[in-house]
Amino acid sequence: MEWKSSKNRPADGREPAGDEQIIELYWQRDEDAIQETDIRYGRYLLAIACHILPNREDGRETVNDTYLKAWHSMPPHRPARLSCFLAKITRDLSIDRFRRQNAAKRQGSQYTLSLEELAECVEGGENPQEQIELAALAEAIGTYLRSCPKQTRDIFICRYYFLDPVREIADFFGVSQSMVKSALHRTRIGLRSHLEKEGFAL
Repeated sequence: MEWKSSKNRPADGREPAGDEQIIELYWQRDEDAIQETDIRYGRYLLAIACHILPNREDGRETVNDTYLKAWHSMPPHRPARLSCFLAKITRDLSIDRFRRQNAAKRQGSQYTLSLEELAECVEGGENPQEQIELAALAEAIGTYLRSCPKQTRDIFICRYYFLDPVREIADFFGVSQSMVKSALHRTRIGLRSHLEKEGFAL
């Protein structure tokens, strides 16, 4: 199955289907599920992919791969939050594609930049993403973030999970870019201190 992205609006002018309706279409094996997913989340998923992949066409292909993987995942899986479920698929597929394409040389992208920033508090090596994937480390990071103020936590997640550029984060929260950079810097310092106390070798 291959799906080409629509203009993210139903052709008949109706409101896009809601999450529960879309999930039910997947469970019914109705191919309209793909179209409705694209209408509701196509631009959102493309933004996630393009924050990781420098080439926009690669981003579009990754979004199409997301739809295919969602099709094969539902059923049996029934996601509690469709947006998070799709975002995780897109993010993982984009990172896999990025790694394949840049095994020898990294190109500039929000993925590369965010990894370079996180390297100072996760580990001193070349591949901090490999450490983040460890369950114990992920739990320690989650514990620390839950102790942070909500906006600080949300800014951190926007930057290092969704890989949003600093400019977009600042616009979303209605603050300056310098404030976002400062918040991220303080959070990384706090996270590093927390991880050291938890016994992680950095």
